[in-house]
Amino acid sequence: MKKPSRRTTLVIAGVAGAAAVAGLVAYRAHRRHAVVRAADRPPHALLAPPTLDPDVVDLTTDDGAHLHIRAYGDPDADPIVLSHGWTCNADYWIPQINALAGRYRVITYDQRGHGRSDLGTRAFGPDVLADDLAAVLAATVPAGRRAVLAGHSMGGMSIIAWAGRHPEQVREKASGVLLASTGTDSLLTEAALLPPRLGRVPEPVARRVLGAALPLVASPLTTRALKYVALAPGSSPAEVEFCEKIVLGCTPRARGNWGAALSAIDIRTGLEHLTVPTTVLVGTADRLTPPVHAHRLAEALEAAGHLEHFVVLDGIGHMSSVEAIDAFDDELLYLAEREPVQATA
Repeated sequence: MKKPSRRTTLVIAGVAGAAAVAGLVAYRAHRRHAVVRAADRPPHALLAPPTLDPDVVDLTTDDGAHLHIRAYGDPDADPIVLSHGWTCNADYWIPQINALAGRYRVITYDQRGHGRSDLGTRAFGPDVLADDLAAVLAATVPAGRRAVLAGHSMGGMSIIAWAGRHPEQVREKASGVLLASTGTDSLLTEAALLPPRLGRVPEPVARRVLGAALPLVASPLTTRALKYVALAPGSSPAEVEFCEKIVLGCTPRARGNWGAALSAIDIRTGLEHLTVPTTVLVGTADRLTPPVHAHRLAEALEAAGHLEHFVVLDGIGHMSSVEAIDAFDDELLYLAEREPVQATA
């Protein structure tokens, strides 16, 4: 990738403190009295269930699917909308809810087929991701207000697909975007699911694995496999347990159907319409969407003039918002507190 321009900040953050990322928003520290940092709490305290009661919205889509939405914090506060990844659910964002809902309106939702949201009748694909996100934004972000949107893995793909399918909504509904641990295409060919000495999983085999609707059973083997594929070697047992509970809660049908859809996804053209300040974030130990994806995203956004930051988290795996809570949240805060772009194109 070409060298980042002056308007692009390349940040390398360590596993422990992520002090370099924190520097991005240190000048606004006096405004962050209601933001909770993991570094200031007992280990893994932000992984505990939220103490705030959410406002629950049950949204019915055009095809009759019910989407489960939870909104935390003051309804009048600036909104942050979080979109989770494949096999996860809204609980994936518990660290961000606990850290940010004292200052922001933190809105989460279960992707179609995940958590408490229905599968619906539409064939799974990027258009469904886009339309569901558009429906969530219409239901939760009041007219005249704009939100910071953050998507992890398939959640990032949801945002890109939404920008491509509903470009007129981008500057109307979004003030900034964070794309974390995600990609737009070639997901099977780039994933590093096996140790380097064993090479890559052949694409036809990977496609069958992603699309398999087989149950996952909790076991030491499952735990080791999940940690190897989705988290970094340095991730803590609490982080692994947190992610494993969420992933095991995904139904085999939803996991298989969405896995098959993602194996062939190509949403590169959506980046052309992501016309608000956008940060790309990735961990160097991400095996599912390795840094090569983030470099391509950043390069495309930089060429279009919309890349805000390119954040590389040293030693962090795919579950970046769980493994590096403060670094992830600091970038959300930066996007939420930066000078807004104009809402008109």
